[in-house]
Amino acid sequence: MKRSLLTALAMSAALVSVSASAASLNGAGGTAIYPVLQVWAQNYNQKTGTAVNYQAIGSGGGIAQIKAKTVDFANSDKPLKPEELDQAGLVQFPQVIISIVPVLNVPGIKPGQLVIDGKTLAEIYLGNIKTWNDPAIKALNPKANLPDMAITVVHRSDGSGTTFNFTNYLGKADPYWQTKVGSDTSVEWPVGLGGKGNAGVAAYVQQTQGAIGYVEFAYAIQNHMVHMDMINADGKRVKPTMDAFQAAAGNADFSKVKDFYLILTNQPGAKSWPITAATYMLMRKDYPADKNDDVLKFLDYALHDGQADSRKLDYVPFPASVVKQIEASWTAQLGASAWGGGKTAAMH
Repeated sequence: MKRSLLTALAMSAALVSVSASAASLNGAGGTAIYPVLQVWAQNYNQKTGTAVNYQAIGSGGGIAQIKAKTVDFANSDKPLKPEELDQAGLVQFPQVIISIVPVLNVPGIKPGQLVIDGKTLAEIYLGNIKTWNDPAIKALNPKANLPDMAITVVHRSDGSGTTFNFTNYLGKADPYWQTKVGSDTSVEWPVGLGGKGNAGVAAYVQQTQGAIGYVEFAYAIQNHMVHMDMINADGKRVKPTMDAFQAAAGNADFSKVKDFYLILTNQPGAKSWPITAATYMLMRKDYPADKNDDVLKFLDYALHDGQADSRKLDYVPFPASVVKQIEASWTAQLGASAWGGGKTAAMH
């Protein structure tokens, strides 16, 4: 990955493509999509003159803002259930696949040197495993030089779709986690420090020896963080690679669910990365058709022209079959006047 993103820029929680004369779009939501969304917005601005302003405030904040009708679109790594969408008058659809990785700051440990499974990760976040040389960690890493160092747990402090998927995975790996803590955009963490956004978690981990956290993979790479391998649902050790992300994403069959509601954590397959998720865009059914059309033109551009940028930043774009399902949902739920009857597709 050659494209860099300064942590300070991400933490500013604002993405602005400047245009004095053309249309302007405002969005808010998850931080996981921020690295690729800023690239899409910059390139789209250069191509069309349309400015895209995005506040990376977390999925919970994005959901709140689109429900309050203060933004043109929102992003969430947690899909809303169909009944919640209906009640709020919203439409949701997936935009790209993200992947979440455990990251750490332990002297002498390099990226991919350690491996962890879901049960052990849950025990760490429950506060039951307190040091890096705990027998459970040593059993998974018998050849590693693990120090007698306290573990500092780092988690999100804001409403976060990354947290939703991370805690959803922990609940699948450890039933006790599901009973005691559960899964949501915000949970009652048993232990740890809270950082705002993926960038905040990344910063805390980098600054704190002995820390462990979870971030979207792009943040781990861009910030040169030490990430861990994982044991997946098939009991295989996998590295966080595009092949592993694609293997998990290959199980995403949106044709069998309503409103694209699908959770992708802990997918089967020998090569599947265990913590993957679709990240979703949210739009309003009651919004002016011309404004929705402007949003759809940008998001359609990202689904097609933006695929190369997604891959460069280690996100998994959707295949053509899923893109067709997404575009069909725009026509069905937002109306032909908003989608433009193929007008957007003609841009490619």
